[in-house]
Parts: sequence; structure tokens; C-alpha cells
Amino acid sequence: MKKPESRTRRNFIKQSTLAGSALIFPVNRLTESLLEIKNDLPQHLNVHLFSKHLQFLDYNDMSEAAAEMGFSGLDLTVRPEGHVLPHRVLEDLPMAVEAMKKYGLNPMLMTTNVIDVENKEHSSVLETASKSGFSHYRTAWLSYPENREIAESQAIYGQQLKELEVLNKQLGLIGCYQNHAGNHVGAPIWDLPPILQATKNVNIGCQYDIRHAVVEGGSCWELGLRLIRPFIKSIVIKDFKWGTVNGQWKPINTPLGEGMVDFDRYFSLLKKYGINVPVSLHLEYGLGGAEHGAKEITIDKKEVFAQMKKDLTFLQEAWQRAE
Repeated sequence: MKKPESRTRRNFIKQSTLAGSALIFPVNRLTESLLEIKNDLPQHLNVHLFSKHLQFLDYNDMSEAAAEMGFSGLDLTVRPEGHVLPHRVLEDLPMAVEAMKKYGLNPMLMTTNVIDVENKEHSSVLETASKSGFSHYRTAWLSYPENREIAESQAIYGQQLKELEVLNKQLGLIGCYQNHAGNHVGAPIWDLPPILQATKNVNIGCQYDIRHAVVEGGSCWELGLRLIRPFIKSIVIKDFKWGTVNGQWKPINTPLGEGMVDFDRYFSLLKKYGINVPVSLHLEYGLGGAEHGAKEITIDKKEVFAQMKKDLTFLQEAWQRAE
């Protein structure tokens, strides 16, 4: 006669085996679903160059240069001191779009100072952009006033973005709030979902910036990405490293691949999560003033173009090898 504990052990092993077998099918289906998502992602990204870095050129020349370098489009600055000034949006935005289309560039992305539906100039920018074929825009940044609790500000901003989303829906646009390092709303990433959850998460969302996420998140940026991923509508690509400037530690911008952003890991996660959104490439390191949007630069424009092409090539190759 077998001992009770032996029978118990035998039953436990049998039940565990059956349970394990039962789990095989959902796991396999999950794996197949993830593979389908990855297979749906493009092998070659459609990258848009942030037009801030070409503000030493007019609409025609910047479009020609971006097309020759291999960019799919321009993330056009439509804001004070941008390529298109908000108070001239009716006249100048169609001209910029005409130049872009002339060279086969897609007018999809723009960077704005829009945040308030009650502001007539903001509304005019969005209405004109909609008519011109744009689909995504970056909003202005928000901050937390010292005289108000952060939770109260989040509730106010949630309502503000909810109202903006209504206008976006009417115009067929998607507004994207960028996570920017510093004392900005969204810098810690974790404070953005409570705000964005007030919206329907369709015509408003996040423009995820990996550079700023790593600056603020350090080695836990992956957790922030997991949290914000349902809200990501566009992404910004740039790199940095920590260094000393006049004896103070600061983030120093670098060409892609020369800084602290782990692009292999980042792109692998984007593919895993099935994130396929418009891409804007920024170059914030020394480019003779082009990095700051200078109207006149101090180096040959060919040097600027060469570095832009180099970063674009790095970006495309890193995306293709990511698994």
C-alpha cells in the first residue's frame, strides 16, 4: 500500500503537468500575436527631420535638402520663431506645404505652441494644418504652478486636453504632448497618464522622447515606457550623455549612438509593443547654430547635411537590427 504522501506527490505532479500543458496554447497564441505585430511593423522607418535645424533655409531649399538626404518629411515648426509664424499661418503654411510636396515630402508632422482651444491663433493654426493635410502636431508644454497642488493641476490639464481633443477630432488631427526633461508636466513620465486618462486617447496623446525619458528616468526608463505606451502617438529620436560644464554635471547632447540611449533595446521594445507612429529626428548637438534653430550658421551647410544623413543612417540601421 502506497503511503498517503506518495499518492499526494503523484497527484500533484500529474495535476502540475496537465496545468502546464493547458498553458501552452495561450502562450503560443500570445507569441503568434506578438510575431504578427512585429511583422506588421515597417522594416524601414519614415523619418521626419525637425525643421528647426534647417531654419537657415527657406521653404524650397529646406524641402530639397531634406528629400536629398532621404527623409520622408519635415516636422515643421509652426510657432514663434519657427519656419511658419502662427500669425501668418494662413499665408505661409500652404506655401511651406507646396514646397514640401514639390520634393515628395509628406506634410504630416508639425511642432507648435498650441494648447488652448479658446485661443483664436491656436485654433487658426490647427484649422489651417488640417486643410493642408497634416495629421500630427506637438503641443506647447505645461508646468506645475507652485501655488497649486500637483494633483489639482493634473485635473485641470486633463480637462484642457480633453477639450483640445474634441477640436482635434473635428479637424482630423492628433495632438501630442512631449515628455521634456526639467520642471515640466510629463518630465517624470509617471504624471502624464493621470492627465491623458481624462481624454479618449484617440486625438490626443504623448510624443515620446527617449532622450528626455532617459535623462529623467535613468535606468528605469523601460518602466516609464511600459506605462506610457498606450498613449504614444509620435516619437522623437535624439541622444545625450552626462558630462561636466563649468564644473556642473549636465546632460550633453550627442550624435545618435554616441550617448547613453540604448537604441537596440529601445527599438526592440517598440517592436515588441507594436508601436508604429511618426518619427521626428532632432539634432541638438553642435552644428554651427543649426542645433538651436539659427537663421545663420557658422559652418558649411554641407557639414550639417552630412551629420543629418549620418544620424538618419544610424537610426534606420538600428531599427532594422532590433529584434
